[in-house]
Amino acid sequence: MMVSKHFNQIKRREMNGPSAAVIRYDESAGEDPKVVAQGKGYVANQILALAKEHDIPMEEDAGLLANLLDMDLGDNIPPQLYSVIAEILLLIEEMERSY
Repeated sequence: MMVSKHFNQIKRREMNGPSAAVIRYDESAGEDPKVVAQGKGYVANQILALAKEHDIPMEEDAGLLANLLDMDLGDNIPPQLYSVIAEILLLIEEMERSY
């Protein structure tokens, strides 16, 4: 027997609060992008508030976020996610040039 579940992501977010993950990437140091912070609820709100306070660009991508939340802190981003991360980094670079 197969059981299928459908999740209403908006309702789920309302019940659990927001989620957030932070990646760090230093191209000049030759490092791979890595997860340096992550959290849900209160912790996510703190991460989002600090990002706003310091004018750090944020990107909403539920699929990427789910993958990042499954990773341990300090883990390098797996190569399968590089294309998504690259798109986000290009978007951030364009935003920084516009300011």
